[in-house]
Amino acid sequence: MSDKVWYTAVGGQQQGPFSLEELIPRFQSGELSRDTYVFTQGMDNWEPAGNRAEFASAFSAPAPTSISAAPAMASAPAATGATYAPAGQTSHEIDFEIFGEEMQFVEITLDPQEACIAEAGAFMYMDPGIEMETIFGDGSSQGGGGLMGMLGSAAKRVLTGESLFMTLFGNSGSRRSKVAFAAPYPGSIIPVDLKDHGRQLICQKDAFLCAAKGVSVGIALQRKLGTGLFGGEGFILQKLEGDGKAFMHAGGAVMKKTLAPGETMRLDTGCLVGFEQTVSYDIQMIKGVKSWVFGGEGVFYAALTGPGSVWIQSLPFSRLASKIFAAAPQTGGRSVGEGSVLGSIGNMVMGGD
Repeated sequence: MSDKVWYTAVGGQQQGPFSLEELIPRFQSGELSRDTYVFTQGMDNWEPAGNRAEFASAFSAPAPTSISAAPAMASAPAATGATYAPAGQTSHEIDFEIFGEEMQFVEITLDPQEACIAEAGAFMYMDPGIEMETIFGDGSSQGGGGLMGMLGSAAKRVLTGESLFMTLFGNSGSRRSKVAFAAPYPGSIIPVDLKDHGRQLICQKDAFLCAAKGVSVGIALQRKLGTGLFGGEGFILQKLEGDGKAFMHAGGAVMKKTLAPGETMRLDTGCLVGFEQTVSYDIQMIKGVKSWVFGGEGVFYAALTGPGSVWIQSLPFSRLASKIFAAAPQTGGRSVGEGSVLGSIGNMVMGGD
């Protein structure tokens, strides 16, 4: 009997612990497939069961030697009419550099025929060799799923509160060219390689900034009623899928925390930026009526259970916007900390608000 404890990820939810002897029959019966993610102590990250020698006896075909997690997506033509991706990879391989401290932007270097996608309004500058094209959705269904694929991709974006359109930037020249995208408000840009995170990340609906062409920007429906009603993001979060690089934006300082199997952390729902698909996400109620009335922190918080990585922001945009709105004179806010020893009297004399 094996003494290792195993976990599985089914439908984005962690299950376990199990012994190897308990899991093998479930794979043999077809209840679980070779694409089901598994994890045990000593592994760096989750992997499909078909890639692990421990489960080779459960499948009629030999276990593959390379990681193959999510179903392959159709690669869309770039703005130049061609595609560029390494062998066995659906997303384009891009290089990047992040500049700035509080107000950051990312500069992406594209080889000839490479392309990237970005949210409308994120564009900052580009070299002459870059061509810009407005497309439906994220472009991952372009040319592969026909009209229905394009409409489906666009519909997903509407459900997450985003525009129907996204912008595709392709290098049509014969030399490497650069294009840059800016963060929409003070904070940090988070680069992630989806290959290192099980080819899928869940993030809040306004976190996505840009990505390599081939990355799919979809939706992640929250199955639990309480999570949907009180989670601060509704029933729908964004889902980034693929095997390329993607960039999220978060407000203020950003912390990445890796949770061990079964480890739980609780945080303000607005401070959650994103998490790996192996992390379980739930909403819990703060205990005590006094905390609800006088705590000033709301009634609910998010509870995330590992294993997997979680990204947290110190300044959610909703919190920043509410402070600005409350301080605006048009809404009855008061000016504070402006340095005048005369205060409101000085404003009256000098004609200030």
